[in-house]
Amino acid sequence: MKLICKQQDLDHAIAIVQKAISSKTTHPILTGILLEAKDGFLKLTGNDLNIGIEKSIPAEILEEGITVVSSRIFGEFIKKLPHEDINLSMKENKLTVECFKSHIDLITYDAVEYPELPQVQVSNKFEISKHLFKSMIKQTIFATSQDEGRPILMGSYLEIKDQVISLVGIDGFRVAIRTAPIQTPIECKMVIPAKTLNEVNKLMALNDDQEFIEIFISDKHIIFKIDDVRVVSRLLEGEYVKYAQMIPTDFKTKIEINTGNLLHGIERVSLLAREGKNNAIKLSIHDKSLDLSSIVEIGAANDEIPLKLEGQNLDIGFNPKYLIDVLKVIDQDMICMEFLSNISPCIIKPKNNPHFTYLILPVRIQSN
Repeated sequence: MKLICKQQDLDHAIAIVQKAISSKTTHPILTGILLEAKDGFLKLTGNDLNIGIEKSIPAEILEEGITVVSSRIFGEFIKKLPHEDINLSMKENKLTVECFKSHIDLITYDAVEYPELPQVQVSNKFEISKHLFKSMIKQTIFATSQDEGRPILMGSYLEIKDQVISLVGIDGFRVAIRTAPIQTPIECKMVIPAKTLNEVNKLMALNDDQEFIEIFISDKHIIFKIDDVRVVSRLLEGEYVKYAQMIPTDFKTKIEINTGNLLHGIERVSLLAREGKNNAIKLSIHDKSLDLSSIVEIGAANDEIPLKLEGQNLDIGFNPKYLIDVLKVIDQDMICMEFLSNISPCIIKPKNNPHFTYLILPVRIQSN
C-alpha cells in the first residue's frame, strides 16, 4: 500500500468510523481501523461486530493494499498533523505515516483476520427523507430503555406496512410512536439498536447535500447509506411489545394546552421535586387552568397554565422527566392530552399532527 491523501479528509473519516470501534472488545483487531487503498479511494472501516461504519475519501493510489492499524494512536497522530498532504506507505507489517516533517511507524494487524461487513440484496431497499428520518428518531429515541435486562427494548421498532413507516420507542413507563407515509412497496418489521440510530442521526446532521438516505434490510442486518458513509448494524432478536394494544381508545378528560408554557411550568416546579424522596409532580386540571404543584420536605412550588378543557376535572401525578422529554421534541405550539383516570395512561399528541403519539404512565400522589 502506498498513497497520498489530504489531512482534513483523513481526520474527518477517522472520526466517523471510530464511532463503531469499542474500547471494551476482547478482540484486539477490532480496536483497529481497516484501511483499503483501491481505485482512487482510501476506504476506512470500523467494526465492533454489532455496528460497522465505512467511509471512503479520495486519494492518489500509488500502490493498492489493505491493512488494519490501531484506531487510537493512528487517529490521534493524524488529528495533530498540519493541513498538508499525508503519505501512507506499507511495508511488511508496518504502516508509515509522513506529513511535512512529521513521521510515525505503526505495527499493523493482518487484514485477513478483520471481519467483513455483511452485504444485503439491493432489491430490499427503500429511501427516506433525511429531514423526516431525523425527526422520527428525535421523537422516539429518548423513550427506548437503558435496562440491559430487557435488551429488546434497548432498540427502536421500525415497521413499514401499507406505505406507512412507524418508529417506536418503549421503556416500560412510556411509549413514543412516530409514523409517516412513505413511497415503497417493501413491507418489513425489525428492532434497530438505539445506539445505531443515534449514530445515524449524527451522520445525517453532518451533510445536507443529499435529501434522501438509502436503507437496505435483511433478516439480521440493516444498512444505512448516508452520502458517502455506509453504516451496517445487527438487528435485535426477539419479539417486540404489542404496543398498539396499550393505547387507550377512550378518554374522560381532554385538554388543549400550549406546549412551551407547559414545558417551562413543569421545569420550574420540578426543580423542587428533584430535592424530595418522591420526585413526582401533581397536575390538577380545572375548567380554565392546569395547576402544577410539588410538595417536598424543604418546601412547595406551584404554577398555573391556561387550558381548554373537554370533560371532567382531574388530579394526576407524573414523573416530570417523562413529560419534559416529550415536550422538548414536539415542534408544534399546541398539544392535546387525554386521560381516562388518574391511574390510567395519559396520551399526548400535537394538536395538528396525527403522526406522533406519546403514552406515559402516571404515578401515585398524595391527596391534599
